[in-house]
This record gives sequence, C-alpha cells and structure tokens, in this order.
Amino acid sequence: MVSSVKELFGGAITITLPSRIINASDLREVPDTQEVFLYPDSSVSIIIDVLQRVDPEDSNEAARLHFANLAHDNDADNSIVHDIIVIPNDRGDNTPSPIVLAGTQSVKKFNQSVPDEVRILLALYRVKDKNVDLLLTYNVPVRAIDQGAVGEEGFKNVKEDFDRAVQTLRVVDFGLFA
Repeated sequence: MVSSVKELFGGAITITLPSRIINASDLREVPDTQEVFLYPDSSVSIIIDVLQRVDPEDSNEAARLHFANLAHDNDADNSIVHDIIVIPNDRGDNTPSPIVLAGTQSVKKFNQSVPDEVRILLALYRVKDKNVDLLLTYNVPVRAIDQGAVGEEGFKNVKEDFDRAVQTLRVVDFGLFA
C-alpha cells in the first residue's frame, strides 16, 4: 500500500499513513486537539488525540483506562482487551515509546439490534513532562450491518497500516503541548 508522511497539528507531529486516506476536517469540523482521518472504502477511522494525562502511573493501566473511556464514549455493549505491549523507541529522538493495546468492542450504531464488532488498535505516547497523553486510535469495524466492515482480511491490511503509523509517529515540536 502506498503511504506518505503527514504533518499533524501544523507540523508538530509527523506520521506515515496510507496516501489514500481522507482528512475528516475537509468534511466536517474537528476539535483542535484532534486529527481525524477516514478510509475512503470502509468505516475505518484514525484519530490522533492530544489529551490531558490520565492518573495511573502504570502505562499499561493508563492504556486500559483510555480503552475503557473509548468503550464508554462508543456506548459499547462489551469490550475486551486482547493484548498490551510497549514498543521501545530506538530511533534516537525524544518521542515517548508507545504502549500499544489491541481490543474489541461490540457497538450498536443507529439503534440497530445487532452490534458491530469493532477492533480497536490504540497507541499511547505518554509525554510526562508536559502532562499529556498522545493517543493514536484506529477504529476498525470487522463485522457490521452496513457496508463499512473490512472483515478479517481487511483487518490484517489495516493492522499493517497501524503498525507503520506507530513506528513512524514522531513528535517534532513539544511546544505543541505547552
């Protein structure tokens, strides 16, 4: 898949994402603390959030808390954390090492009776000295009533995109978090 480097938040952060994604701010208003991208051929979304640091000092617990908050915001019937790992940043820059969480949420959209199965891929970058949690989230519907689901094969492709994004996200200007 063809990818390109995207500048986020006015160039303060760079990341490699699929070239074909759509910047949601071209379609609707997006909060200043978020960057949102959409896959043109599915309901997959990518959200980069600058959030106030959550309380748990333990990074795995902080990732779980962000996942639980997302499940609450999505009105998920059910949510399961499958895996949490830390990927060391060995590039030599000051970008924090990401805590990567993979999970699943059952989400009923538009009052439907059967919930969609949405895989959540989340990377948490804790910028401790700025009291910030930078969150990269991929919402990947693998089973859905509408035509937006990607299925298992599509999930594998999106997971490759996510892995590339996690490895390439770089905080260029920590002044963003002032």
